[in-house]
Amino acid sequence: MELHELKPSEGSRHSRKRLGRGTSSGVGKTAGRGQKGQLARSGGKTRLGFEGGQMPLFRRMPKRGFKNINRKEYAIVNLKDLNKFSDGAEVNLQTLKEAGIVKKEFNGVKLLANGEVKAKLTVKVAKSSDAATKAIEAAGGSVEVI
Repeated sequence: MELHELKPSEGSRHSRKRLGRGTSSGVGKTAGRGQKGQLARSGGKTRLGFEGGQMPLFRRMPKRGFKNINRKEYAIVNLKDLNKFSDGAEVNLQTLKEAGIVKKEFNGVKLLANGEVKAKLTVKVAKSSDAATKAIEAAGGSVEVI
């Protein structure tokens, strides 16, 4: 079988219905829209969530709080997670992904001071807490905020 020999299976393809082409076509005159009413008019569609003029559900529901559209989310890495790395290793997003510590990168990696770090590491992250930075520097390593 060649590409030019391929054909759709019998009955799987239909020609489109040609509306408003005379009464003998079966869909002439009102073109399958019925008699009068909003849906019979041109442009007579309603928006999503329209309930015929009744107060829509999304307007009846109470709204609480504030959703910041500019919020940045970070993948959290604790100091105890960095003990997987050996002395002198460079820790960045790529190495954290390979080690399976970070699954999804979000807007970068944030380093938190939960646990202790034993190895001397060079850490390159988007954000770092002060306590985490001090702990890594105390272990002889360095933190670089990208």
